[in-house]
Amino acid sequence: MSAVIASPLPPLPGAADTVLQVAGLSVDYATSRGPVHAVRDISFAIRRGETFGVVGESGSGKSTLAFAVMGYLSENGRVTGGRIDYQGQDLLAMPRARQDELRGAKIAMVYQDPMSSLNPSLQVGIQVAEALLAHERISREAARARTLELFAAVNMPEPAAIALRYPHQLSGGQQQRVLIAMALACNPDLLIMDEPTTGLDVTTEAQILDLIAALKHRFSSAILYISHNLGVIARVSDRIGVMYAGQMIEQGPVRSVFGRQLHPYTAGLLECLPNLEFGRKSRSLRLIRGMIPDLTRMPPGCSFEPRCPHARERCGREAPPLVEVAPDHASRCFFWQEQEQARLAAGNLPPVASQYEPAVPAGSTSLTLDPSPRGRGKSAAVSLLKVDALTKEYVDSNKLLGLFGSERVVHALDGVSLTLEANETLAVVGESGCGKTTLARCIVGLVEPTRGTIEFDGIPLGGTAGERDRELRRRLQMVFQNPDSTLNPRRSIGDALMRPLEMFRGLKGATARDAAGELLRAVRLDERYLDRLPNQLSGGEKQRVGIARAFATNPDLIVCDEPVSALDVSVQAAILNLLGELQARERTAYLFISHDMSVVRYLADRVAVVYLGRICEVGPVERVFAPPYHPYTEALLSAVPVPDPDAEVNPIRLEGPVPSAANPPSGCVFHTRCPRKIGAICEQQTPPAQTGTDGHVIVCHIPSPSSAMKAGRRPAS
Repeated sequence: MSAVIASPLPPLPGAADTVLQVAGLSVDYATSRGPVHAVRDISFAIRRGETFGVVGESGSGKSTLAFAVMGYLSENGRVTGGRIDYQGQDLLAMPRARQDELRGAKIAMVYQDPMSSLNPSLQVGIQVAEALLAHERISREAARARTLELFAAVNMPEPAAIALRYPHQLSGGQQQRVLIAMALACNPDLLIMDEPTTGLDVTTEAQILDLIAALKHRFSSAILYISHNLGVIARVSDRIGVMYAGQMIEQGPVRSVFGRQLHPYTAGLLECLPNLEFGRKSRSLRLIRGMIPDLTRMPPGCSFEPRCPHARERCGREAPPLVEVAPDHASRCFFWQEQEQARLAAGNLPPVASQYEPAVPAGSTSLTLDPSPRGRGKSAAVSLLKVDALTKEYVDSNKLLGLFGSERVVHALDGVSLTLEANETLAVVGESGCGKTTLARCIVGLVEPTRGTIEFDGIPLGGTAGERDRELRRRLQMVFQNPDSTLNPRRSIGDALMRPLEMFRGLKGATARDAAGELLRAVRLDERYLDRLPNQLSGGEKQRVGIARAFATNPDLIVCDEPVSALDVSVQAAILNLLGELQARERTAYLFISHDMSVVRYLADRVAVVYLGRICEVGPVERVFAPPYHPYTEALLSAVPVPDPDAEVNPIRLEGPVPSAANPPSGCVFHTRCPRKIGAICEQQTPPAQTGTDGHVIVCHIPSPSSAMKAGRRPAS
C-alpha cells in the first residue's frame, strides 16, 4: 500500500550522517496583491557526501528554498512553518549571531552569476582570503597560502597569478571557480549551489561538474544542487526533488526518478528536452501547456491540474498528498499509475507532431503585422547573408605602467566566411571567447569590422547600425543573451514592444497595443504583462519579451545570441517550437549563437564551429553531428550532459585554457589543446580545408576517414 509522507520525514538510512533535514517548510512573500506562497510544506534530507538535486521551472520556488536554508530571505519573505535542521540543530530557532557564524563557514553557497557575487574592486585572492579571516583564527600569511591551495584544488592555472587578478580579468568559468573556492574555504558541511553552470559553455560546464564531483568526495560535503538543466541534475545528483508551484511533487533516487517518472510534470519536463539525435524536421518538442499558477491565488486542488494531460475531476477538487509509491520514491499524484502506464505504452516510439501543443496559442493566426507581402529585394539566387573574410581586431591598451605600458592586438575574428540563405538557420557554436558574439555584433552593426565584407540580400552592410537606413534595420534584428541590458527598467513591457511597432510598422495607439498583446501571447505570456516593469518579471520572462520584440518588425533575419540559455526546459521548448513555426511561415532566417549543442541539433539547418576567431568546421547539422568530426567538435559533443544517469559517455576534456586571442598559436590554433594532435605539422602549418559532400568542411591536418573529403585551400561556406 502507498504510504503518505508526513512532515517531518522519517530518518534516512544512516541518519547520523544527515547534514540537512528540511521538514514541512513553508515560505511566503508579502506583496501588494497578497501573500505569495513561494514554498509550501517541503521535506527532504541530505546526508554527508550526498548531492540532492532540485529541478523545476522558473518560479517553482527553487531559489527561495536555497535562500531560506541560508537565512537570506528578502525583507518581505518569512518562514511560515516547518523546520530547517543543520546536524540536528534548528536553524530557524538559532540566535542570529550563531547563524552568522555558520554561514560561510559550515554552510556555504555558490550563486548563479559570479559577477554579482564578486567585488569588482578587489583582487580575487583577497576576497577568498577575507572569507578565511572572517571565520578562521589564522594569520594573513596562512590565509594567503590556503587561498592558493584552494585555487589549485579547483584547477585554476597558475594560482599565484590568478590571485592577483580582478574579477573582470577572468573568464566566466574562472569566476565560478573562484566562488567555489570561496565556498570551500572553511570546509563546509553543507554546500548550496544555485544554477552554478548556467550560461557556461559545454566544455567549461563539464569541467565544473567534474570539479564538483571530485570535491564532494574530497570534502564529504552535503550538496544541495539547484538547476533547470535536467542533464546536469542527472549527472551530479544522488537523489532529486522535482518542484512545482512551491511544492515537491516527486522525490527519490536519481535513477528511479529519471527511469520511472511517476508524476506527469516530471515526465513533461523530460519530454520538453531536445537531444543530439533529432532535429525539428523529424519531431517537435512536446510542451507543457499553460503556465505555473499565480502563487497568490492557488487552485483548490492539485496545483498542476490545469496543465496535466491526465487530470480528472478529483484533481480539481482535492490536493494530493506526497505518497511513497516505490521504495524511497514519492509522487504527489492521485493517478501516478496512469502516468507509468502511459510511459510504458509509449515505449521508444517517436512522438507524433500532431500531439504537440502549437507554439502560437489558438486564436493567434500569425505574427505578420504588416498585411503587405514580405518578399525579397533581390533574386533568390543571392544569399540572404554573405560574410567574406571578416576580421575584427581590438587594440587592448595597458597604460597602467605609464611609459612602459603596452598595446596588443586582439584578433576576435580572423578571416571568417559564411553564407546564410532565406528560411535557413545557421548555428554558430564554440566556447566562450571564441568570437561568436563579435560575429553577431558585426553583422547587426553594433561594432564595425576591421576587414572583410558583409552583404545582406546583395546590399553591402557598411559601418554601424546608426549609419544604415531604416528598412535595413527593420529587416535585420537581434535577440541578446542578457535581457536586463536591453530593457529600459523605467518603461513598461508594453512600451518596449510598442516602440518598434510604431517605428517600423506605423502602428499607433490601441492597434499597437493589441499587436503587442499578440506578440506576448506568441511567447507564452499574457496581456497582463503589458503594464509591468522589467523588474517585475523573471529572467526567463524578460528573455521572452526580448524575443517578442525582435519579431515585432517582421524581420528577414534575426541574429539570436544565446536566446534560450537562461530559460527553463518547458519555456525553451516553447521558444524553439515557436522559432521553427515562424520560420516555416514567415521565411525568417536565423543566425543562432549557442553553447547548447542539443538546442543547436534541434533547431539548426547548418552549423559553423568556431575556435579562437576561426572556423574549424561547417556544414549541414546532420553531417557536423556525426563522424568524421573536427577534434574540437568531437570534444564539444562529448561534453554535453545527458538527462540519463545510466548513459555511457566517453567525455573528452580539453586540457589548459583557451589561448589568448592577442597571441594565437601558430599553425593550427587548436593544437595546444587538441587531444588528437599528430605532430609538428599541427604547430607549424595552417591546416587545409577538407571538403566533403553537402558542403561539409573540416579544417584539420588529420586525413578524414571519409573518401568523399578532399583537401582545399580555405574553408568554404
